Amino acid sequence: MHTHGDDEVHEHDRGLSHDLPVLARRRMIRLLAGAGAGAGLAALVGCTAEDSASENTSSEGTSSSAADCAGVPEETAGPYPGDGSNGVNVLKESGVVRGDITRSFGDSAGGTAEGVPLTFTLTVVDAASGCGTPRKGAAVYVWHCDREGGYSLYTEGITDENYLRGVQETDEKGRVTFTSVFPGCYTGRWPHIHFEVYGSLRDATSATAITNTSQLALPKDVCETVYATAGYERSVDHLGRLSLESDSVFRDGHDQQLAAVRGSVEEGYTAVLTVAV
Repeated sequence: MHTHGDDEVHEHDRGLSHDLPVLARRRMIRLLAGAGAGAGLAALVGCTAEDSASENTSSEGTSSSAADCAGVPEETAGPYPGDGSNGVNVLKESGVVRGDITRSFGDSAGGTAEGVPLTFTLTVVDAASGCGTPRKGAAVYVWHCDREGGYSLYTEGITDENYLRGVQETDEKGRVTFTSVFPGCYTGRWPHIHFEVYGSLRDATSATAITNTSQLALPKDVCETVYATAGYERSVDHLGRLSLESDSVFRDGHDQQLAAVRGSVEEGYTAVLTVAV
């Protein structure tokens, strides 16, 4: 079994020294907004999560309007990006452009990530227009851990796999949709999905000119339900020691990162988040 050891110290997020400048900028933005400086923040506006499509159990998540738009916070890519910034570069491999990221591709071992099905949609919109204009023709690279907390390409036992990673070009509505499995929860981090936004598919597949790097947070009630199923046993204890307010990435605010999630263990879940860039 490949897992992060309970006593292992993670860089995830490259540590406090990396996070402090990001956190300081975000707190300053909130202070300025509270002082009536909203007009001065026009370049940073964006939207929160929009509603989605499944009809079963609904979870936490935020709805949006032009009035409450805010730009998606910049976050670290962590130590396992696979974008060439920390070792291996999966973005230049043939086959990385895909919607179903559950299987490995190319010259990998060809494994499949197991877990509760999760389909998630990111809608990329233009921040300067107050979320009114979709970013058609942009590209999004996503990656996340498996149900045991391991990252393909990096974690012992799955270094020859590249599943749970993929790129797509946004459609005319600024959307990309990925078919995956619900990620596990490992020591020290709230359940999340990493993503990078690029200006074009060409930029993404050449791993150049990232415009935004952030993370999608998953709601607690859904995580608890999923982690009660087989294969997610270790996640139960890890989640019990965390909260969104204590997480090293989300603790200074997660309004623009908490996805709206619906569905069930039996039928799978759908998650949506609007990303203003």
